[in-house]
Amino acid sequence: MANNLTFHPGSVSASDRTVLLKQKGVTIWFTGLSASGKSTVACALEKILLHQGKFTYRLDGDNIRLGLNKDLAFDAISQAENVRRIGEVAKLFTDACCITLVAFISPFRVAREAVRRLHEAAGLGFIEVFVDAPLSVVEQRDPKGLYKKVHAGEIQDFPGISLPYEAPENPQVHLRTAECNVAESVEAITEYLMTHHYL
Repeated sequence: MANNLTFHPGSVSASDRTVLLKQKGVTIWFTGLSASGKSTVACALEKILLHQGKFTYRLDGDNIRLGLNKDLAFDAISQAENVRRIGEVAKLFTDACCITLVAFISPFRVAREAVRRLHEAAGLGFIEVFVDAPLSVVEQRDPKGLYKKVHAGEIQDFPGISLPYEAPENPQVHLRTAECNVAESVEAITEYLMTHHYL
C-alpha cells in the first residue's frame, strides 16, 4: 500500500508561510529523566512565547499517551515507537511554522537522532534540550510517585532504573535543573532561539 502513496504538496510554500506568519518553525525537544523538569520548563517557555505573540504548542509525553499513543506499552520497542510517532507529529507542526515544544523522556539516543534527521531532511529546525537532573534528585522530587512505584515493583520498564536512559552527547541546550530555576532555564533557551534567529 505504501508504494501507492504520493506526497501531496500544498499551494503555499514554506517560505511563504514563514513570511505570512512572521516566524520560522522549529522543534524544541526536551529530553531527560522523569521529574527532571521537562514539562515544567516547556510550560513556562510556552507561556512566554505566546505572550510574545508567537505561534507555539506543547506536546507533552503524558498527554500524548492519553490519546495518540494510548495503544503503546512502556517496553523498549514501544518507547522507540512512541518517539517515532511524536517526531512525525512535531515535524508537521514545525512545517506549519509552529515553535513546537516536545517534552518526552525519549530515553534512546538513536530514536532522538532519527527525529533530528527527519527534521533536517525536510529543512526544519530541531533543537535538543537536555533537562539534566541526577537520579537522586528526581527520585526525591517524584511528583507523580512513579519512582516509589518502580521501587515497589508496581512499574516495570522505567528509564533510568529498569531501562537505560541515554543522555544526549551534544545537546544544543544543557539545563542542569538541580542548579538552576525555571526562569533561568527558560532564559537559556530563549537566548539560544534569539542567537539562531528563531525569535
